[in-house]
Amino acid sequence: MQTFITETIEDILKTTESFNNVVLILPSQRAGVYVKQALRKVIPQGFLPELLTIEQFLERVSKLRKIETLPLLFDFYKIYKNVVSDPVSFDAFTSWAITVLQDFNEIDQYLINTHDLFIYVRDIQRLKKWSVKGEFKETELVKNHQSFLEKLHLLYPKLYTHLVENKLGYQGLIYREATTRIDDYLEKNNRKKHIFIGFNALNKAEEHLIQKVLEGGNASIYWDIDDQFLNSNHQAGSFIRKYKTQWNYYQKNELKTIGNSFNSQKNIQVIGASKNITQIKQVGEILNGFTNYDSTALVLGDETLLPVALSSLPKKVLDINITMGYPLKNIPTVQLIHAVFHLFLSQERLHKKEENAFYYKDILAIIKNASLSTYLASEKKATEKISEHILQKNASFLTADEVILIFGSSENKQTQTIQTIFSSVESVSDFINKVLTIIHDLKDDISALEKEYLYRFHQAFTQLKMLQAEHQYFKELRTLFQFFKQIISSENLFFQGEPLRGLQLMGMLETRVLDFENVIITSVNEGSLPSNSNSHSFIPFDVKVYFGIPTYKEKDAIFSYHFFRLLQRAKNVYILYNTENDSYGSGEKSRFLMQLEMMRGDIIHKRVSAKVKTEKAVLTEISKDSDISQKLKELAQKGISPSALTNYLYNPIAFYKQKILRLKELEEIEETVAANTLGSVIHDVLDELYTPFIGHFIKEEHIGNMVQASPDLITKNFKKHFKSGDVTTGKNRLIFEVAHRFIERFLKKELEVVTHNSLKIIATEEHLEATISVKGIDFPIKIKGIVDRVDELNGVIRVIDYKTGIVKLAGLKLGGVEDVEDYKYSKAIQLLLYTFLYAQNTSDFNFNTPIIAGILSFKNLKGGLLEVNFSEAWGKKDPTISQERLDHFMQQIEQLLLKIYSTEHSFKEPKELLF
Repeated sequence: MQTFITETIEDILKTTESFNNVVLILPSQRAGVYVKQALRKVIPQGFLPELLTIEQFLERVSKLRKIETLPLLFDFYKIYKNVVSDPVSFDAFTSWAITVLQDFNEIDQYLINTHDLFIYVRDIQRLKKWSVKGEFKETELVKNHQSFLEKLHLLYPKLYTHLVENKLGYQGLIYREATTRIDDYLEKNNRKKHIFIGFNALNKAEEHLIQKVLEGGNASIYWDIDDQFLNSNHQAGSFIRKYKTQWNYYQKNELKTIGNSFNSQKNIQVIGASKNITQIKQVGEILNGFTNYDSTALVLGDETLLPVALSSLPKKVLDINITMGYPLKNIPTVQLIHAVFHLFLSQERLHKKEENAFYYKDILAIIKNASLSTYLASEKKATEKISEHILQKNASFLTADEVILIFGSSENKQTQTIQTIFSSVESVSDFINKVLTIIHDLKDDISALEKEYLYRFHQAFTQLKMLQAEHQYFKELRTLFQFFKQIISSENLFFQGEPLRGLQLMGMLETRVLDFENVIITSVNEGSLPSNSNSHSFIPFDVKVYFGIPTYKEKDAIFSYHFFRLLQRAKNVYILYNTENDSYGSGEKSRFLMQLEMMRGDIIHKRVSAKVKTEKAVLTEISKDSDISQKLKELAQKGISPSALTNYLYNPIAFYKQKILRLKELEEIEETVAANTLGSVIHDVLDELYTPFIGHFIKEEHIGNMVQASPDLITKNFKKHFKSGDVTTGKNRLIFEVAHRFIERFLKKELEVVTHNSLKIIATEEHLEATISVKGIDFPIKIKGIVDRVDELNGVIRVIDYKTGIVKLAGLKLGGVEDVEDYKYSKAIQLLLYTFLYAQNTSDFNFNTPIIAGILSFKNLKGGLLEVNFSEAWGKKDPTISQERLDHFMQQIEQLLLKIYSTEHSFKEPKELLF
């Protein structure tokens, strides 16, 4: 395949006999690898030319070394503190400084007069807050922001001078300095021949430097542009057209290299796919059809899809080289470091530092972290014990000593790491050392890829350790955490691989200078290619235009060039885009793709979507075999509760899981008091209040004594049921007060009852059971249950159930109902079963004494006892439970039991639960 690189090398060899004093300057390090490979094929022996990236060349010219991000921020803050009389904290500073440094970088690259620019920005900010009426009010944040911008014209020159004196610089500073030192460099290197290869969009500094080198006479430059884009008004050729018309060099020299391969015959397929995952899966199918991947590039328009792309590659793709940088914030190791941060930040926030106790969710986040779980595999039982301990004790907090004790006293490496993680932190330096120790412990027991992650963070925290020791800018752990998040949001992890073999996986900017026979480009949508126009900057758009700083328009032209240049020499092109718009209406097909469709008439269009298999919903059905029948018999001997019967009515499958398989719901730590816990507290408090009066009539003074005793009983029972949970703050405090209010209102209602009526307590929280025989079942069945309360009011016996939730009266009205086997009547079923149990367990009971059953709802105490109603007339009441009514009800219960125990009736999931 004839590529731009091979064409360029052939042309250079026409005028160059020896590469002894030749310097080839390229846009990227990756391009240099391909140039070396091309040179080896045509120069079997002898000297290769010196290969430099543009950044390396400018470092050489400027005699400055590029400074890393962390030292640069620390140096900038030091200068800021010397300039500003009332400086903000380091974390507040970095929230602005990162953006400001990006602006400085761009300003220097375009050789802008900084004094004029910063005064302009300052005056704009002053105009924004100017008001004729003087009503503009500034918050503290706005004041700090304004103060920062006011000082930019002072901060920039001091930072610039400081870095140059130390022979350091960020990229833009190096570019600006190189323009001042280029004459000196050319004078000292006048025998060297400089050749620039494969550039497109140049900043002002690069333009100035390259023109200076070209004017020396012993230099040349090779562009990669197709005639289709150069000699037209197409956006992709806008930069090179400008250089051709504006540079003095082109008044005497021809422009190299103009190709004409874009219009050659190609297999171009444009594939619309619904959603990103479908795109990546389609890429896997395309790659599966290839036999060789040595000239194949997969270009991700949306670089966040890298993990999905890697997991979707065909197994036969053995060699792969990843060129793009992967955002540090997305790698798994970040989650571990975040978890360690949160462990101690929560400790500070929740005031648990003195006892060195930790919030249970933070503990679980540590021991269940993906990066740590493999390392702790040998201590799996210990990690499980911690989870069990938290559940059993309902412990919201565990001390470091408790965690270490559960892990055991063994001195193996894993236990020592746990001790390191949970040891107390006295300073920010302590925390940094803790993270470095954890990284060191993990490095020998993880995969090669994870080691790359850890090494990157080891570098970062080692730098932080030295900088903190020197400057002491981080006073609090919170400040360090904010700084850490800001840094990883803008940093990338770069992979190393074999660039000359196998599939090349890259971002669009990494394709510069390179050509491939097979090109697959994903996410060719607006917002991805080109990327959206949002950019973080303190310089307003109109100011950028005025001073000649590039805006999103120029950046669109850059992406347009790279997109169309990549297609020039390719033979097979597969372009995928997302057909589904997002919730904001964006995500439409890229303008580049629509331009391509207008330029070529041989494009094959396809649409793909995820394969959706529709299956008929099948209700779960379980037939009763001998084992299930045996379990049911055991259940009959043990006893079936009214709630178990109503659970069967709701969902027979749930009944099967609970009573036959004896499965329990997954236990979770109860941070907020659950509804059933509140119910248990209320039940137990009322039981303790009324138990001393069983068999006695309640008097007004008794209620008064109960009111006085209830607060202590409520506190006692919250400790019993909520275990070690805290009810002194937050939602739990509110629920605790609700319990007080429930009891208070209940006793107030009871006082109204006993003032004018005769109320006798017969039983409270009484365990009752009775055995019945069912025709068709050859063994007796025990019914058992706990009756909340039985009393006698003015000669009428009342079977009462307490409910803290809402009760619907429709479920208690049984008048005219022939069949109660409906979950709607579950509360009525329970009440009548409790009545049956009471009648069976009371030796002198007869139906000559009126008996009713009902619910006392704590959310509707004004309604009094909500009774089971047998009246068929609307609005009428007939709550009396007669022998005939109870017998009829029990006949229906026997029919229900027969269904449960009959092998002819399977356990079947109700249709209603599917929808």
